Amino acid sequence: MTDLPATDLPTTDLPTTDRAAIARLRRRPDFLAAADGRRFHTERLTAQGRVREAGETRDGESIAGLHLGFTITKRVGHATERNRIRRRLRAAVAELGPEFAAVAADVVLIARRPAIDAAFDILKDDLRRAIPAVAKPRGPSERARPSRSGKPGSAKGRGKGPAPSREATLQRSDRATAPARAPSATSNACDGGPDGQ
Repeated sequence: MTDLPATDLPTTDLPTTDRAAIARLRRRPDFLAAADGRRFHTERLTAQGRVREAGETRDGESIAGLHLGFTITKRVGHATERNRIRRRLRAAVAELGPEFAAVAADVVLIARRPAIDAAFDILKDDLRRAIPAVAKPRGPSERARPSRSGKPGSAKGRGKGPAPSREATLQRSDRATAPARAPSATSNACDGGPDGQ
């Protein structure tokens, strides 16, 4: 062992917030849960996030600190470009890690094409604004987005709003069974018939 005084030796009894590292989100349900939370947009990325409940567990173990996931779609570019964007975002997150390691939230970063050649400091500024914006709890007046988890009572699929009322359904069926309109007597009116070509 070295001749260092006992105070200079590394300690392992640091508080959890000092040792916390930013973990990766890997499971699809975690990505979907983050998508139901707050959103923050910049030209280079979109952040989606949710604050975890106190005492929440994952795979039977308690979780702490920031958990981060990355989404980079094929629309952004080919595989080499997507990997470059992912590496740049990871490097920016690594530099900002101490600032956000203690945030108890799940955040997903969705990259856009301009992230490939944006200045590195601009990417870090985007993250400094995005992570706190999506990792704050909802206020009492804010309503949550409908869940995408597929549980009973949740909206399934994109664009499917609430079921139409019975009256609206009856009105549509009445229009479908109404007789067709007679052709117009005016010479310039279109009656929907063939135009003689």
